[in-house]
Amino acid sequence: MSSNRQAAAVSPWRAPILFAILALLFVMEGTMRNAMFSGSWNTALGILNMGLISAITAMGVNMQWGYAGLFNVGVVGFLALGGLAPVLIALPPVEGAWSAGGSRLLIALAVGLGTLALAAQAWKRLSSGRGLAVTAILLAGFVLYRWLFDPAATAIEANNPARYGNLGGLGLPVLLSWAVGGLFAAAAAWAVGKVALGLRSDYLAIATLGIGEIIVAMLRNEDWLARGVKNVSSIPRPVPYEIDLQQNPDFVDFAGRWGFAAAEASGIWVKLCYMSLFLVVLLLVILLAELALKSPWGRMMRAIRDNETAAEAMGKDVTARHLQIFVIGSAVIGIAGAMMITLDGLMAPTGYNPLRYTFLIWVMVIVGGSGNNWGAALGAVLIWFLWIKAEVWGPALIGALTAPLPDGALKAHLLDSAAHMRFIAMGLLLLLVLRFAPRGLVPEK
Repeated sequence: MSSNRQAAAVSPWRAPILFAILALLFVMEGTMRNAMFSGSWNTALGILNMGLISAITAMGVNMQWGYAGLFNVGVVGFLALGGLAPVLIALPPVEGAWSAGGSRLLIALAVGLGTLALAAQAWKRLSSGRGLAVTAILLAGFVLYRWLFDPAATAIEANNPARYGNLGGLGLPVLLSWAVGGLFAAAAAWAVGKVALGLRSDYLAIATLGIGEIIVAMLRNEDWLARGVKNVSSIPRPVPYEIDLQQNPDFVDFAGRWGFAAAEASGIWVKLCYMSLFLVVLLLVILLAELALKSPWGRMMRAIRDNETAAEAMGKDVTARHLQIFVIGSAVIGIAGAMMITLDGLMAPTGYNPLRYTFLIWVMVIVGGSGNNWGAALGAVLIWFLWIKAEVWGPALIGALTAPLPDGALKAHLLDSAAHMRFIAMGLLLLLVLRFAPRGLVPEK
C-alpha cells in the first residue's frame, strides 16, 4: 500500500519540469560566462553529445536491471566491444595485412569456434566418458588454434608496425558500424548469459565483471586487432570536418550572418550534426523500449523481475527470458560504444575505466529511476553534466571554503584534493537520491 501511495503521489509534471531544468542548465552553459559556466556553445553541445551517448548506454542497463532485475557490472566490456566495430568496419584495409596472415587468422578463429561447438555436442550426446572426450577435444582444438593463430598474429603485427600493425577495416560506412557494434556486444552477452543466467544472480555479476575486464585486456594486448595501446586514430565520421566548413565560402557567410567566427561556427555545426544523429538513435531506442514495456512481453518481464517463482509456476521460461533481455540490453550498450568511438575519432583501449563506464552508468540509472526509460535518459544527461562541471566547480568550492584558513599543511592538502571532488559529488548525490527519492527522480509507474 505504501508503494502505491508513493506512486500516486508522483506528479505527472515532475518529468517535464526536470527536463526543462536540465535544458536550462545547457542554455546557461552556452550563454553565461562566469565562474560556474563557460559561456561557450561548443562546450555545452560537447557535454550534451556525450550525455546522449550515456543516455543510450543507461537505456541498455535499464532494460537489464529495470525490466528483469539483472545486475550487469561489466558495462565497460560491452561498450569496448561496441567501440571495436568502427575500427573493423569503417577504416580502410591495411595494405599487406591480409596477405601477411589474414586468411590464416580467420581459419584459426573458425577452428576455435568449431572446437567449442564440437565439445558442446560431445557433452550432450555422449552418455559415458564424455568428460574425457570433451577434455581431449578442447586440448586438441587449443593446440591447433594456437598453431594457426600465433604466426598469423605475429605476421600482421610486423606489417608496418610504426603506422599500422593491425588488420584494418572493411572501408564501409561508419553508421553501419553502430549496428555491428550492437551485434558484437549481443554475441558476447549471449555467451555469458548461456553460462551464468541459469545460476544464482550473483554469478551473473561475477561473470559480467570478469568478461568486462577480459574484453578490455584483450583490446589492450592484441595489437593485430586494434593496435592495442598504440591506439587507432582518424576513424571516419558521419558529419563534416571543421576544416572543410571553414574553407567553404557559403558556410563562412552563413556563420557571419549569425555573428560567429568561422572556426567557432564550424565546431558548433559539427556538434549539432552529431547531436541530431544521437537524438534520432536515443528516441528510437526509447520508442521501441516503451512499446515493448507496455506490451504483454513487457508485463511478463516485470512479473518475472518481481517474483521469479510465481512466474515460473505460471509456465514462463525465466532463464530464456532473462537471456533475451540481457542480449537486447547489451546490444544497446554496444551501439552506444560504437557511437562514442565515432564521436571521439579515436580508439584508445587504455581509456576504458570501469569507474567511468560501469559505476557512473549505474549512478545514472539509479538517480534517473530504474524501470523508467525517460528517467534513465534524464539521469544520464544530468549526471554527465554534473560529472563534467564538478571538475570546475569542485576546486572553486574548495578554494572558497579554504580561503579563511591560514596557510599550512591542512589547507594545502584540501587544495590538492580538490581534483577528487567529482567522486565525492557523485557519491553524495547518489546518497541524497537514495534517501529522499529511492525510486529515482522519475520513478517507474
